[in-house]
Amino acid sequence: MQNIRRKLIIVLIISLTSLLVASVVYAQGDQPYSPTDNDVNRVAKQLYCPVCPNTPLDVCETKACEDWRAQIRDQLSEGWTDQQVIDYFVAQYGERVLAEPQRKGFTSLVWFLPLIVVLVGLGIVYEILRNWQKQKPVLVTAAPTPEIPEAVREKIERELQEMD
Repeated sequence: MQNIRRKLIIVLIISLTSLLVASVVYAQGDQPYSPTDNDVNRVAKQLYCPVCPNTPLDVCETKACEDWRAQIRDQLSEGWTDQQVIDYFVAQYGERVLAEPQRKGFTSLVWFLPLIVVLVGLGIVYEILRNWQKQKPVLVTAAPTPEIPEAVREKIERELQEMD
């Protein structure tokens, strides 16, 4: 009988221990998500400062940027995705806050125009080289020396002999 009682106490202790561990794990799951600085900077790198021109939000030290980073932290802790946070700032302040223009509409030219310019430039270089290669070399021959009349030649030779 004591053996059964001992086994029953062991089973009861194990059951209570597992319930205690489960409640601790469950309680930890209820903790609100607290975004790290890396989480905030991951989103802030994609936005520009509203005050300083061409300054990413993650490195700017103005009060406005501090407020924006705090707002990003709050939104991420509420469960917003990175894209939802970015969309919020674009809706509030316009596309000028984006570090990288969206690839749609007129701004798609920013992405495709350099590629088009490079392709056109390569085509022009190809045509120049092809035409240059097609040109036949022009043979340049020396012009024939005119015949000097015999009387002039004799006069030159006489004058040269007199100089010696």
